Amino acid sequence: MYVDPTLFWLLALAAIAWFWHANLQVRERATLAARTTCQADGVQVLAQTVALQRMRPCRDAMGRLVLCRIYQFDYSRDGVSRQSGFVHFTGARLEGVGLEGKE
Repeated sequence: MYVDPTLFWLLALAAIAWFWHANLQVRERATLAARTTCQADGVQVLAQTVALQRMRPCRDAMGRLVLCRIYQFDYSRDGVSRQSGFVHFTGARLEGVGLEGKE
């Protein structure tokens, strides 16, 4: 079976573009979740964004293979000290947001 190399590269490029776009959407949701959590807790988000800390394949609640992503962000309670928080996604589902030192 002959596969046109142009078609192969177009499909590969489309897959990469889809993956990149999906990751951007989850990152935007993670940034919003971090800001919302910090605002509700009365702390200040530093740098106003999140950074991907870990991404790995995992299974969601229905047993489907998806990507688990953990994003890290920094925040401050007093404007001087710096603490870390995290946002955890399983696929496109927000699993949780955590702040260091919060009980």
